[in-house]
Amino acid sequence: MTHKSLADVRHASYWLQDPGRPEPAPPLTGDTTCDLAVVGGGYSGLWTALIAKERDPSLDVVLLEGARIGHAASGRNGGFCAASLTHGLGNGLSRWPEELAELQRLGAKNLQAIEDTLTRYGIDAEWERTGELDVATAPYQLPGLRAAVEAAADHGVELEYLDADAVRAEVNSPTYVGGVWDRRGVAMVHPAKLAWGLAQVCRRLGVRLFEHTPVRRLAGTQLHTPRAVVRARAVALGTNAFPSPLARVRPYVIPVYDYALMTEPLSDAQLADVGWHHRQGLGDSANQFHYYRLTADNRILWGGYDAIYHFGGRVRRRYDDRPATYDTLAGQFFQTFPQLEGLRFTHAWGGAIDTCSRFSAFFGTARSGRVAYAAGYTGLGVGATRFGAEVMLDLLAGESTERTRTTMVRTRPLPFPPEPLRYAGVELTRRSLAAADRRAGRRNTWLRALDAVGMGFDS
Repeated sequence: MTHKSLADVRHASYWLQDPGRPEPAPPLTGDTTCDLAVVGGGYSGLWTALIAKERDPSLDVVLLEGARIGHAASGRNGGFCAASLTHGLGNGLSRWPEELAELQRLGAKNLQAIEDTLTRYGIDAEWERTGELDVATAPYQLPGLRAAVEAAADHGVELEYLDADAVRAEVNSPTYVGGVWDRRGVAMVHPAKLAWGLAQVCRRLGVRLFEHTPVRRLAGTQLHTPRAVVRARAVALGTNAFPSPLARVRPYVIPVYDYALMTEPLSDAQLADVGWHHRQGLGDSANQFHYYRLTADNRILWGGYDAIYHFGGRVRRRYDDRPATYDTLAGQFFQTFPQLEGLRFTHAWGGAIDTCSRFSAFFGTARSGRVAYAAGYTGLGVGATRFGAEVMLDLLAGESTERTRTTMVRTRPLPFPPEPLRYAGVELTRRSLAAADRRAGRRNTWLRALDAVGMGFDS
């Protein structure tokens, strides 16, 4: 049964429906050569092309996008641009405890560089450095939040613990029992406007950008498209959730589908009932978590909870909609904000996230160092893809930098097993995480085994 709030919903990304969406660039129709070919017109590819031109304006850079700029995850996410490069403090502590302070420093530097780029080029992406509230909705989650505050302080990050009254004074929900506010480590952004703005700057800097130009095959550093071949000196791959042109990368990445709803704009009275004066992004602390934020015109984006993997790891347009998840999300929204009963959702959509077994990006090269790749951002790619772009360019240049010297960059995650073991493992993990939420966070034998081999889900 469809929730009444979804009666008039439009099945499309709210962000991509913005009237400011630019006209498509033409496809590539003739063979060409270049210094650097970038595959993918999402954040990974756009940042790589832009930074390459900033480093060396004389470079001839070609960017190839199979559909439209920002049409996939870059135009479908929640617009949380986080400083974290490690998919959160807890995941970083479990994997790279000795260099976490350095990774935190690099992440903060990267987030500031994004803000500086938007300012330098005049990109209006509705950037708001509001921070993020991680809220507890059950008492068992509170010790973890307190521990996060202490661990962050040990690694140079200031987080603020809020009790139930304090967090409800920020955002008024009867479900909150506490929270942690990261005031500077996260910004809110209009994700599609960010992608379109980066593309505009790339063109301004001389990048040759082609849409509707999928790469069918990579032979050495030759990229074969439907109507042309690109011969490049170097290649950077920003394919993320889509199958990589490099077969060696594919076992490390799976696409997981995430879904979101967008409300109609709140009235002044509705906004007053909720509070939210500091406009932070929010996320709750369950394994099956929600993320939510305000838009520039005071709508609420509400997403998360379900994470769906389809057998075979295929990326298909038909997977972008899942009415059962929309219905679940709508019901959960009004449990969180009962004072907003009667509010309608205007848009509902989904899309694929690229994830790997360590939940943060991994990097590498192929073809004698002439091809670089970065993938596996697991939902925090809005910010971390810029760091990944710099890593790819460092690797292609053969340079030892503060980025490439980190263990995080120099190591890979464990690969996923082949099908049908892959699908069975993901489904068992998903069901186990849901069970842990029902059992006050207690992890079963399967989850503890994954933790032991370094594949444990932390969110």
